[in-house]
Formats: sequence, structure tokens, C-alpha cells
Amino acid sequence: MPEVIFNGPDGRLEGRYHHIEDENAPIALILHPHPQFGGNMNHKLVYNLFQMFKARGFAVLRFNFRGVGRSQGEFDQGIGELSDAASALDWMQQIKPDAQACWIAGYSFGAWIGMQLLMRRPEVEGFISVSPPASMFDFSFLAPCPSSGLIVHGTDDDVVPEADVQKLVDKLKSQKGIVIDYEKIDGASHFYETGLTDVDQISGQYVDRRRAESMAG
Repeated sequence: MPEVIFNGPDGRLEGRYHHIEDENAPIALILHPHPQFGGNMNHKLVYNLFQMFKARGFAVLRFNFRGVGRSQGEFDQGIGELSDAASALDWMQQIKPDAQACWIAGYSFGAWIGMQLLMRRPEVEGFISVSPPASMFDFSFLAPCPSSGLIVHGTDDDVVPEADVQKLVDKLKSQKGIVIDYEKIDGASHFYETGLTDVDQISGQYVDRRRAESMAG
């Protein structure tokens, strides 16, 4: 799992990249939680998502937003972090210009950034958003949401109430042309002291099903 350093809009960004030799291998970008609350690319849930995509033959990148770890720059309220994520996707696409598919996965703050990136990048065909902070950030930019995806949330989340995520899901589900899967993990908090294996299992099964459908189609 080689360490990589690539250029972001505000200096160098630090990441971990799993390369696949197959030119057509799909790519996935994993985005970490809030930098000001200890979020980084080595968070267990982020690492697990990385491993899940890796096990399914994806070339995968997880990286530290600006100001985290060895990434240069300072926290920028999500504006600069969205630019960082776009640069990370650019970097992957330079290595894998012929990737057959492109996915984004994010946890908490990373889910908010990832869903904004969806709006800018029509090539993204699937997303996984774990505990999107629907009570803290505005998600009205998803009008309409451009691709189908999976949202996962804990029933005992006391940072982002599940009811707020349900409202977001209901809004997205009313849009034509996409399908939003919503999975609630019983007893899980925002920090997943329990329920990590459930996130792994649900995410992996979802990617397997979507990939099988795309192969069949």
C-alpha cells in the first residue's frame, strides 16, 4: 500500500494508493471525517472502506485533506477540502484514464464532501455515504442527485440524528433516474464503537450488487 504525495490546490497532499495493473480496473476515492475533530485517512472506518474496494479489484486512494498529517495547507471549512478531493480524483484519473467505473465513498464530513464532488463529476457512477452530517451541513445542492448510491447511518447517532438523515434520503428517493439504498445500523453511534463490521458487510454487498448489475447491463 504505497504512500503517495500528489499536488493539491494548496500544496502537497498525502495519500495511500492501491494500484491495479489492469488499465480498465475501476477506481474508488475514500474521504475521511472532519479534520478538526481528529479525522484522517487512517480512521478505521475509512481504512475498512479502502480495503473493501481493494478486495473487489478497484484501484483505491485514500488521502489526508489539507492540514492533516503530512498534507500541506490549513482547514478551509469544506471549500478547500472539496478542491482537494477533486485534485485526488484528477490524480487517479491520470493514472487510470481508462477506468471502467468511478466510485466515491466518504464518512461523516467526508460524505458531505463526496456528495458535493458527485455534482461536479458526471463520471462518478456510485457512492457510499456513511453517517452524512445532514443536521450540520446543507445538502440542498443534491438537486438532483446525479447517481445512485448507498447511505448508511447508526440508529443511536447522537451527533447527527437519524431522523435528519431519513429526511435527506426521502428527498433523494423522490428524484427520478436514481436509486438510493438506505441501511440503518441498530445501536451504532456516529463513531461506530460498535457496528463497524456491519458497515463493511453492507458496503461490500452493495458494491457487489451494483457491479453485477453493470456487468449484466
